[in-house]
Amino acid sequence: MTTQLDMHDIQGNIVFGYGKFGYPVGRYLFFKFSNGKKARQFVLDLMPLITTSAPLQAQKRGRGKDSGDAQAAKVSATTNVAFTYGGLKWLGLPDQSMRSFPQDFRMGMQARKAILGDDGPSDPSHWDPIWQRPGDVHMFLSINAVGPAQLDARYAEIKQRVEQAAGGVELLTGHRGPAGKADLEYQAGRVVTVDGKPTAKEHFHYTDGISDPFFKGQSKNDQDLIGAGKPTGGDPATKAGWAALETGEFLLGHRDEAHEYPEAPQPRLLSYNGSFMVYRKLHENVGKFSDYLTRTSEQYGSSGMSAEERRETLKAKFAGRWSNGAPLATYPSYEEAQKFGKAWDAAVGTLFFDPSATEKQKAAARKEYEQLKIKRRGFDFNADLSGARCPVGAHVRRSNPRGALQFGRKGAFETPGALVDRRRILRRGLPYGDSSDRASDDGDHGIVFMAINASIERQFEFLQQQWLNYGNDFKLSNEKDALLGNHGKDAEGNPSGRVAINGDAETGQPPFLCAGMPRFVETRGGDYFFIPSLTALRMIGEGIVDPT
Repeated sequence: MTTQLDMHDIQGNIVFGYGKFGYPVGRYLFFKFSNGKKARQFVLDLMPLITTSAPLQAQKRGRGKDSGDAQAAKVSATTNVAFTYGGLKWLGLPDQSMRSFPQDFRMGMQARKAILGDDGPSDPSHWDPIWQRPGDVHMFLSINAVGPAQLDARYAEIKQRVEQAAGGVELLTGHRGPAGKADLEYQAGRVVTVDGKPTAKEHFHYTDGISDPFFKGQSKNDQDLIGAGKPTGGDPATKAGWAALETGEFLLGHRDEAHEYPEAPQPRLLSYNGSFMVYRKLHENVGKFSDYLTRTSEQYGSSGMSAEERRETLKAKFAGRWSNGAPLATYPSYEEAQKFGKAWDAAVGTLFFDPSATEKQKAAARKEYEQLKIKRRGFDFNADLSGARCPVGAHVRRSNPRGALQFGRKGAFETPGALVDRRRILRRGLPYGDSSDRASDDGDHGIVFMAINASIERQFEFLQQQWLNYGNDFKLSNEKDALLGNHGKDAEGNPSGRVAINGDAETGQPPFLCAGMPRFVETRGGDYFFIPSLTALRMIGEGIVDPT
């Protein structure tokens, strides 16, 4: 049976990863409330700007449908909002509703730091100033835009509404920026440029955002299912290998993978079509990463490998993907990955960036592009249970094991993803900052990471605690994720992280231990938020939430 969702009631950042839909720049704003009545009016005043999950072209305002401007065929700027537990209290939600929120959300991110591994340089005492005042952040607002001019215009609209709410709503400052500034009034985000060109990469220069969960009712294009749904045991390169995840894993009020309805605040209209969001500002230590990779890769690989091949291969082993996005499970060698990258660049260049390409050339490029997209996403680890190609502890394998936690036991579970399907998260956000100085950690650069899920504890927190900062589910004892693990220091203050790279009996490559690994990613702030539906936003703004 087809799942029908009211996309006009669901906020757009739940369904759209805006960066992949042509919105390369963004700003993230945070507000403090001091007057409930003015705060509620502020919410109502923002509602005409809120972007829903309906097709972006259908939400376009102020321009005819037949415009030849490709960017004008959709909304030029998006806006979405969410609230902390403290923010909802200021908005006047009844006590009975407030008590019905899950404990993880009520506590907030700082109180959960032990679960998240936010220690050492990631401890809240080192976060940006805006996060140093627990309880001050009441509301989140995101703007994503097709370009800087459209971003500025939407930001001006928001500021105008803030001025109208003066005395009850404050736009908070305290975001850390370049050159040591720590008083900025928004967190900026933008795609990473390499050689002056926008890319889909993050600051370690891995291609990011390739695969995100696919759930029922999300899209009519079931080709998007490949590599993004839950594994069925069929051919992973075809639709037969995947099934859509239950909607309730990501949207409250809908059935989840346990065939139940997730814990949600009351009344039903308050939570229905809403979700919970984790916001984390993550700083990437590009200098440490580049230095460690260069030094360690000198000892890795066979004698016939060049320095570049050693370095890129070890880098791929950390992530489970090559820098160009090719998965190790499908492209285990440097040569195969290079060949994939050339084919990808040629198809993308012809399809999107070559004004002289003929319609015939573009049609051929599109066919190649769609096939290569499937190869990037449509894989599992059934043929690589030992980790010879993609290490068992590689980042993409830890964050989405694609059914591999069965460890080859056929028929052990009703579905191959039985141990995985309830841990999936929708990833949103953008990189921020400039990392053109590849030898430095000092700049303010990293990723604004947002996870959207029906249960913060069962999904995001479990993944962070058990899969990224612990390795027992992968038979790796207490080994941490190479990229995102909270690697510590020994008694002398030296980095003590370690990651094992599986050997390959077929090629004769022995196992390799990466020791003395420093922490590559540090938390710089964040909190837990509730994303209401458009219906719930209206109820909150009008003060008519009634749990009875």
